[in-house]
Amino acid sequence: MFSRIRSLGLAAAVSALVAAPALAGPPWISIELPVNPYDQSMRGAFLLVHAFHHGTPTGYIVTGTAEGIVNGERRSIKLEFSETSRDAVYALKRMWPSEGVWTLVIKANQGADDAATAVIELGPQGEVASVRVPTMQRGSWTVPAPVSLADIDTALKARAEQLARR
Repeated sequence: MFSRIRSLGLAAAVSALVAAPALAGPPWISIELPVNPYDQSMRGAFLLVHAFHHGTPTGYIVTGTAEGIVNGERRSIKLEFSETSRDAVYALKRMWPSEGVWTLVIKANQGADDAATAVIELGPQGEVASVRVPTMQRGSWTVPAPVSLADIDTALKARAEQLARR
């Protein structure tokens, strides 16, 4: 009996070691638009957020903020995401005002300091002007790079000044 338990324990340990590399690696995030208006779970969404572990859709925690400047005043609004009918796809409805300059900062969080961040700049009419996921090299791998609020602030101020000059 003891030999059988030990064999099962050894098999479980080997399985855990073999499975561990499959879980290693960074998360990824992508943004989808336009949103499919025929899927009820997505209706009314501004955009969709896809969370991945490598190429596999994964239900990571998705968080974000709308960072903006309205009438010269800095604003930050916490974003709320809802699940959709598709695995690891989250809908974001518009929660920020139409006036001002806005950037959406959305993260697919794999762990405490392990997230993929999408930076979405909105144009003067509120449309998506650009989407980028900052990356860096780690050895031979391209992985998500951290995004600082200071970087977002600098870009927002530059865009607000550019629009003011028009």
